[in-house]
Amino acid sequence: MTVLGGGSWGTTVATLAAANAPTVLWARDPEVSREVAEQHTNTKYLGVRRLPTELRSTSDLSEALAKADVVVFGVPSHSLREVVREAAAHIRPWVPLLSLIKGLEPNSRLRPTQVIAQELPGHPVGLLAGPNLAREVLDGYAAAAVVATVDADVARALQPLFRSRVFRVYRNEDVLGSEMGGVLKNIIAIAAGMADGLGVGDNTRATVITRGLAEITRLGAAMGADRETFYGLTGMGDLMATCMSPLSRNRRVGEALALGKGLEEINVELQQVAEGVKSARTVMELAAEHDVVMPIAAEVDAVINDGRPPVQAYRGLRRVAAESEHHAVA
Repeated sequence: MTVLGGGSWGTTVATLAAANAPTVLWARDPEVSREVAEQHTNTKYLGVRRLPTELRSTSDLSEALAKADVVVFGVPSHSLREVVREAAAHIRPWVPLLSLIKGLEPNSRLRPTQVIAQELPGHPVGLLAGPNLAREVLDGYAAAAVVATVDADVARALQPLFRSRVFRVYRNEDVLGSEMGGVLKNIIAIAAGMADGLGVGDNTRATVITRGLAEITRLGAAMGADRETFYGLTGMGDLMATCMSPLSRNRRVGEALALGKGLEEINVELQQVAEGVKSARTVMELAAEHDVVMPIAAEVDAVINDGRPPVQAYRGLRRVAAESEHHAVA
C-alpha cells in the first residue's frame, strides 16, 4: 500500500497500515521523507513520536507507486488534482483509491473523491474518515474510523488494512455524507475555537456544536446524503473531536482569530493546512446553491473572508430568532 502525503494524518495512516501490510509513505519534501526512512520520526508534523521501522518512505512518486495495490491520498485539497495527475501514470489499473482529505477543491467545489474519480476513472474510490486526531492515534489511544465506498465488498477488503487492537474500522456506503461531514465540521470547529478565544463559556460552545451539527445535516441532506450518516463517526464524532480538542488545527485557528491574530500569522504558527479556512467560502456557495441557511458557517465565512471581528460574529448569531429546535433556520 502507498500513502501519498507526509503530513500528520498521512503519516499516521501509513503507520497503521504498516502493521498489516508492506507500506510506503510518499512525502514531497525530501527532508521529511529521509527522516521517516532513516530516523523513523516525522518531527515537523508529529514531534518525536517513533514510527515503525518497517514503514518505508520516499520522495520519488514513481518509486512509491510501483507496487501499490491500494493508494491513499493525504495531501491538502488545493493540491490534490495536481498530485493525482502526477500519480496517474504510475498507478496500476483497478487499484482502490482512498482519500483522507477533509476539504473541497477551490472553484469547482468538488469533493476529493470526485476529483480522484475524474482524473482516474475505472478505479474504486472511497475515503477513510472519522474522529481521528493523529497524535492521539499514534500514542495508542483507542479510536475508530469509517471506510466509505459504494462497493461494500471493496470496503470489507480495505478494513483490515487499517485496523489495530485499538483502532476500529467500520464501513459506510454513503460516500457523500461521510465526506461532507469531514468538510463541514472544520468550519464549525473554527466557530467553537472562537468561542474559546472570546471566553464566552462552555454553554455557548455546546450550543454552537449542537446547532452546527444541525447545519451540517441540513446541507448534507439537501445534497443527497443520508441524514443518519451525520450522527455517526464521520458526522457527530468528527465534529466533537475537532471542536473540543486543543490538537485540532481548525479549533486553534478560531481561537487565534478571537485573540486578534491574522491568518498569515496563524498559518506560520500551525505549519499545516487548516482546511476549514479554505472551505468556508466554498461551503457558503454550496449552501446558496441548495437553498440551505447556515448562520454559524456564514459568520465564520465573514470572519475569514470579509474581516468581520469574531466578537461581532457572535453578536450576529444572537440576532437570529430562535424557532423550533427542528426549524430549518437556526
